[in-house]
Amino acid sequence: MKIIFVILMLAMSNGILAAETDTLVLGLKDAILLAQKQSPSAQSARNTFLSAYWNYRHFRANYLPSVTLSSTPYINKEVNKITQSDGTALFIKQDQFGADLTLKVNQNISLTGGSFFLKSTLNRLDEFQNKMTAYSSQPLVVGYEQSLFGFNSLKWDKRIEPIRYREAKKQYAETLEIISATACNYFFSLASAQTELDMARQNFASADTLYSMAQGRYQIGTITENEMLQLEINRLNEETSVMDAEINLREVMQSVRSFLGLDQSVELRFTMPDSVPQFNVPLDRAMELALQNSPDPDYYQRIVKESESYLAQAKANSGLRADLYVQFGLSQTGRDIKSSYHSPQSQEYASISLSLPILDWGRGKGRVRVAKSQLALTHTQVEQGMNDFNQNVEKLVLQFNMQARRVHIASLTDQRAEQRYSVARRLYILGRSSILDLNAATGEKNAAKRNSLSTLRTYWSLYYTLRSMTQYDFEKNQSLTEELPIK
Repeated sequence: MKIIFVILMLAMSNGILAAETDTLVLGLKDAILLAQKQSPSAQSARNTFLSAYWNYRHFRANYLPSVTLSSTPYINKEVNKITQSDGTALFIKQDQFGADLTLKVNQNISLTGGSFFLKSTLNRLDEFQNKMTAYSSQPLVVGYEQSLFGFNSLKWDKRIEPIRYREAKKQYAETLEIISATACNYFFSLASAQTELDMARQNFASADTLYSMAQGRYQIGTITENEMLQLEINRLNEETSVMDAEINLREVMQSVRSFLGLDQSVELRFTMPDSVPQFNVPLDRAMELALQNSPDPDYYQRIVKESESYLAQAKANSGLRADLYVQFGLSQTGRDIKSSYHSPQSQEYASISLSLPILDWGRGKGRVRVAKSQLALTHTQVEQGMNDFNQNVEKLVLQFNMQARRVHIASLTDQRAEQRYSVARRLYILGRSSILDLNAATGEKNAAKRNSLSTLRTYWSLYYTLRSMTQYDFEKNQSLTEELPIK
């Protein structure tokens, strides 16, 4: 009952007809919609995009103000070495409880790579031996910290991450169309397996009929023993072909169910499309759309930016490094909270730390040269990659524009081969042709049927591959729009 319910729901939602209670009859577009909706490949594509989306959200958050509330309470009951006011040191047993509460607002500055902050802090210290409590407050502190000659990751992330996210959106849309092309291949694999079984059964029925007829003709001496044996061999071969086709169909059926995310108990049967769309794709327009909508150009742009950032980081780490920290604010202490905020005193603090490699045996210089070589290699790879990309688009368009004609020729050849087989079979039954002519007609009929399916498979594979690269429906002259799975 569960299988029946699933089949009925699919039929209502996608226009899929159930020929039997345990068989799904799918057209090409039905199979594609099912693959895009629930196939493991589609689910993987959605999860991959969601990962990229949340990484982008994390990147954007780095440029927004952050507010944190922190506290580190502690208990200290131990003997410590304490330096006295006269310079001597004594081991003194301490029994303390300390706590603090800090509210901090931080804002990263992408232009400089520094960080501006505001904070307010309250500390409490309890001395249990002396029964004394003290408070220390910093009502307001304004500060700034910055690496003066270091690598500015905020600046480079701002150049790279938007490209990465744009690439991820295009990659998701492209993947869905690639899933469509893959669904086409599975569709025609199953359709071919079904056709092979149908042909095998038809050929076996014909061979069995001819063999039965030949037995009577052989008894009256109108055909030779050699011809009789040839007909028997044909019958046995066709019977073997039926068994092989049945096994192959079961194997292909399992693969198709797995790809579509269906239960292995559901039987499938595909119905062939009646025709293919008749239109030509302008090469210039396809190239323009591919450069605009394919993720490949964004990918090449991103890896160049990443190589440039690696070079900038290598240069920053190989020379003088300096870190600046400054803060200004108010502070006060007291026996209670109120007094610790009364008449706060101003405080200032500034520091700069310097680091200059004097002798590193060329490690810094080597890292810079490696980064420069990697950048040069990336530029070469990008140039070659874009050339290949342009050539692939051109090749795809030219192949697609010719494929509709190939489909028409293959379909016409299939029809004529069927007619020739019918004529050859009739002539053989009438005794006006040989078994060799009949076998040749049978082989041509089977080859024409397979070629017709092959050209259809190629057409639809090219059709959806072209859509994946351009994100454009040339049949309807409109852009493809994919709803992003953002939750």
